[in-house]
Amino acid sequence: LYLCHRIMENSLLSAEVKEGEILPPTIQKLMKGYNKYLRPFFDNGPVSVGMSLDVASIDTISEINMDYTATIFLRQRWTDERLCFDGNKSLSLDGRLVELLWVPDTFIVDSKKSFLHDITVENRLIRIFPNGTVLYALRITTTVACNMDLTKYPMDKQTCTLQLESWGYNINDVMFYWTRGNDSVSGLDTLRLAQHTVGDYHTSVSEAIYETGHYPKLVFHFNLKRNILYFILETYVPSSLLVVLSWVSFWISQSSVPARICIGVTTVLTMTTLMLGARASLPNANCFIKAIDVYLGICFSFIFGALIEYAVAHFCSLHHPDASSLLMCSILCSLYGHELNKREEDMNGVVTTIVSNSRQAKMKEDASAVSNCSLSNSDIKTEAKEQKSKCAKAFYNVKKRVCFLNCCRIGNPHYIDSYSRMSFPLSFIFVNLLYWVYYLYF
Repeated sequence: LYLCHRIMENSLLSAEVKEGEILPPTIQKLMKGYNKYLRPFFDNGPVSVGMSLDVASIDTISEINMDYTATIFLRQRWTDERLCFDGNKSLSLDGRLVELLWVPDTFIVDSKKSFLHDITVENRLIRIFPNGTVLYALRITTTVACNMDLTKYPMDKQTCTLQLESWGYNINDVMFYWTRGNDSVSGLDTLRLAQHTVGDYHTSVSEAIYETGHYPKLVFHFNLKRNILYFILETYVPSSLLVVLSWVSFWISQSSVPARICIGVTTVLTMTTLMLGARASLPNANCFIKAIDVYLGICFSFIFGALIEYAVAHFCSLHHPDASSLLMCSILCSLYGHELNKREEDMNGVVTTIVSNSRQAKMKEDASAVSNCSLSNSDIKTEAKEQKSKCAKAFYNVKKRVCFLNCCRIGNPHYIDSYSRMSFPLSFIFVNLLYWVYYLYF
């Protein structure tokens, strides 16, 4: 019943076409009894569909959406034994007559948005050859997803694909193949893209496996190499010049605080603006650490380091050890020396008093008392010597600490700028060599 219903619809459609326009006798003969709802070789195995592509243009390549938009001419060829006719010339039909024929249900797998051009009429071509071969061509503009690895952006190379599959016919009904292998795709050699260059490309044949079965699949692979010259002029050169500009402060006197602070803050803010502008054309929630982010981070670190360098140099110049520190050391020495002398005099006074008292006691006491007094006098002298040794040791420790702090200080704060004039450029050149070698050759 279903087939009868479809046949009746086909007859009605044919009648409508005939009412609107008179078909040539050859086409009328071909369409007589033709059922577009049945594929060719319905009972004799799958029908082979050959495909070829002509890439007219690749309009946009978006890193934010990770897709590309291309306009292609898709050509499909298959043989329908029901369309054989006598003669040696092919028949070119109006594209609107495609509604009367069976055509493959080909679709683009990763397409986000596609449309068929219809100005001034639908851009479709139907050509039938005497042996029943049908050529069906379409002009399509499609936006296709392309998973991109932006780790080496903007020195990256992306591999994108264009996949063609059959929607409803599995491999038992339809088989896809490229008509001329890799030569089935043309037009890439003449493309001129704004930021990319089309590299190697190749075709492959595979099968798409789904829950509903195995379906024929054709894949076109092509490489896109990004042109880095634009990014060198737009990002790398300005950021490098900002780093060089931050080094100008090393030749300005440390007493010119406004000038050096102005250069440091201006370069930091300009570098921040440059970093935000470079990330505007990239995904905001991208987990990749891109090569351009690494370079901008290096430049920002050098610029910020130049600003910190002046802060350190200025701090050291304010706390530079001069005559006041030497005066402090002399005061400490005199203070501790006076303290030691005072302690020694006190000890001598104590000894003198004890000796005088002992002499008076000698006149009243016997010989044994005199010997005991001499022993106590010896103990007091020993205690005085020990006290004097402790004071000298404490003074030595304090002096050692003061000298250690003076060794940690920079002899001349102006040497900081002198060292920075050499260390900053050499370090920046070394880091640049490592950066470019790694991202260009690894």
